[in-house]
Amino acid sequence: MSLRLYLDAPLAAGSELELPDEAARHVQVRRLQPGDALRLFDGRGGEWIGEVLRMGRRDVAVRVDTHVDVDREPPFELEIALGMPTNERMDTLVEKATELGVAAIQPLQTERSVLRLDGERAARRVAHWQAVAVGAAEQSGRTRVPAVRPVRSLAAWFAELDAEGTPGHRLVMSTGDAPALGAVVRAQAPGGEARPRWVALSGPEGGFSADEEAAAATFGFARVSLGGLVMRSDTAPLAWLAAMAVLLAP
Repeated sequence: MSLRLYLDAPLAAGSELELPDEAARHVQVRRLQPGDALRLFDGRGGEWIGEVLRMGRRDVAVRVDTHVDVDREPPFELEIALGMPTNERMDTLVEKATELGVAAIQPLQTERSVLRLDGERAARRVAHWQAVAVGAAEQSGRTRVPAVRPVRSLAAWFAELDAEGTPGHRLVMSTGDAPALGAVVRAQAPGGEARPRWVALSGPEGGFSADEEAAAATFGFARVSLGGLVMRSDTAPLAWLAAMAVLLAP
């Protein structure tokens, strides 16, 4: 497979441009030469066949040629909001969630969160996670890059979600007597929905407090169970994404 690169700017046939630093490094590491082909995408649909025009020590110029009308995105939107796991576990979660087709990721700070981020430190981590998502989208063949949203408290995110007013199905991953995921999805998913949106809320290590689960219910989140096993905070969202791909398959 030829090198695929995401460019955060609208692409057009016949345009010539210099690649941003990170994309240029990818071209140099792969040892592409002038005249070599590569694929480009801008997240606005499809991808573009391009050609390397010039290789400098630090800069790479390419020409955008032919648009390919391809769509590898799932026919539904799956979003995850989660109590952030610590250290490299969040990096892995963002990478694998992107490969599984997630549309957006909302990092949350909850009552039992171990990782605490705010201000400039939070912005740096979100920028890093967004770069991880870009790399995973390039590798997996996706034509869109999921958005990693700014870190929010659970209460602030509930308020934003309510103000947004976007229709969709809301689920909160729970334990105990929560109904099975499959039963809830089948009950909520009528046929004929055009690109249905599902938002899943997943807790940190230690789960949500009773007050947080009650707040989720107030904002329309239905409790669901992924089974009898206790999953880590970075495993449950991935299990949900994989299960939903099967449950919502055409």
